[in-house]
Amino acid sequence: MARTAMFSKFHFTRIFQRVTGVSPGRFLSAVRLQEAKRLLLSTSLSVTEISHKVGYSSVGTFSSRFKSSVGLSPSAYRELRGFAASIPVDIQRPATRSISVHGEVFQQDAGAGEGTVFVGLFPDTIPQGRPACCTVLERPGPFRLDNVPEGDWYLLAQSVVPGEEHVIGNAPPTVAAHGPITVRHGHIIGPLRIGLRPMRTLDPPVLLALLDVRRGALSAAAS
Repeated sequence: MARTAMFSKFHFTRIFQRVTGVSPGRFLSAVRLQEAKRLLLSTSLSVTEISHKVGYSSVGTFSSRFKSSVGLSPSAYRELRGFAASIPVDIQRPATRSISVHGEVFQQDAGAGEGTVFVGLFPDTIPQGRPACCTVLERPGPFRLDNVPEGDWYLLAQSVVPGEEHVIGNAPPTVAAHGPITVRHGHIIGPLRIGLRPMRTLDPPVLLALLDVRRGALSAAAS
């Protein structure tokens, strides 16, 4: 890729990471898992066949990375049509009760449809794995994250209009990002305003499985 862009490998990596927030290698890994998500929902290919199609030589490695990034195993993701019953947070990071992050999520495009909004804190710009803290809103509006662990976090949001969660070829979801945010003991972060906009080509894929709000899971955004 660096040769195609006519940059040195190191200069290309620095520019790529500055634009996307992640290294080329991590971005490529996320793209592979995003394609695996699509294939699981749109084809009858086996998990083994899909793992090979997206560049993994070991189905065990593929399944392990898929589950750690998406929150479900490949088979469960297919069976549940891409939805998770809940979004677990990272309990390995001790929360500090006095720290909260609050603000408002809004649609930059006034004509965009309003759907469920997921808001979470992640260690980098890829929404994957277990967030440090998260919440789900019925629509764009005020949010508050309490008991936030200390550290440097990216505040990421994604909105999907009801009924359009997994329509292949549909308009891209709207996303928002803010950060990095440095969280230290005794500080309340905010208010922050983050604007949802259509996902672009250089935005890292959203790997975390969507919360199944169809089954009343809205009140159980974090378990």
